[in-house]
Amino acid sequence: MTRYMLTICLLLLSLRITLTAQAQNDAGAVRHSFLCCDNGQGKDFVVSADGKVVWEFAVPVGQDVWRLPNGNYLLSNVRGVQEVAPDKKVVWQYTSPEGTEVHGCQPLADGSVMVCECGTSRIVEVDRQGKIRKEVKLETKTVNVHAQFRVARKLTNGNYLVAHVGENLVREYDGEGKVLRTIPTPGNPFVGVRLPNGNTLIGCGDGHKVIEVDTNDKIVWQIDENELPGNPLRFVAGLQRLPNGNTLVCNWGGHGHIGEQPLLFEVTPDKKVVWKMDDYQQFRTISNVQLLDVAGDVTKGEILR
Repeated sequence: MTRYMLTICLLLLSLRITLTAQAQNDAGAVRHSFLCCDNGQGKDFVVSADGKVVWEFAVPVGQDVWRLPNGNYLLSNVRGVQEVAPDKKVVWQYTSPEGTEVHGCQPLADGSVMVCECGTSRIVEVDRQGKIRKEVKLETKTVNVHAQFRVARKLTNGNYLVAHVGENLVREYDGEGKVLRTIPTPGNPFVGVRLPNGNTLIGCGDGHKVIEVDTNDKIVWQIDENELPGNPLRFVAGLQRLPNGNTLVCNWGGHGHIGEQPLLFEVTPDKKVVWKMDDYQQFRTISNVQLLDVAGDVTKGEILR
């Protein structure tokens, strides 16, 4: 082979490597592994970064999920909460009273679990022996048990942030149950997430919006229903704010919109969608999610969801 031909071959190889790398970059620059609850199927799933289901567990009306530092999964179901090991053994559970519903839970730093109960209108913190260590009564005018609350979170300051889905508002309570703040929302909220800067990120359900409000309840960032091309917002459910400032959104389509939009998407502060998941072959309606490739201790509030 002449030096000229060798040079040409090396240039072509270099070009091929560059184009291949660019194609991979463009097609899959952002990929996520995640834990999610698909309440349309009555299952929770762990999904790898290449989109394969690697774990699943039957859960009736799952609305909240966490991967714990020990590798187990904390899963809410309509009547309580279970901690489930990767081998699917239930290692701990709490069952709420008859006639109640549970749509939110959270692992706490002391090892106990916070549970938000519709019907009893309360938050309880339950230890690993099943004893209720704390009870906080919540204010609600909603008689319909299913429509009282969705996701609740205990904040690092000891307060509680509760989505009152039937009253179109998010309330912040102190540790004794006193209402400190009421945030009106343009729709029936699924979750409120307190951010490190003091703002609150809210998924507004059938209001078809994501909003971020400051400490004076002023909207400082939002995504409207038809603002993202090809991704209309339906019932906006679970949210996660990522370390890079992006927001992960669960675009739940269970009110007549299954298959019409991505189930999950990640959007930048300037509203560019950089990742989406629209696999309706494996999933139906995802209501909440935790990205498993984001570092942080969930018991210390380091995962913003």
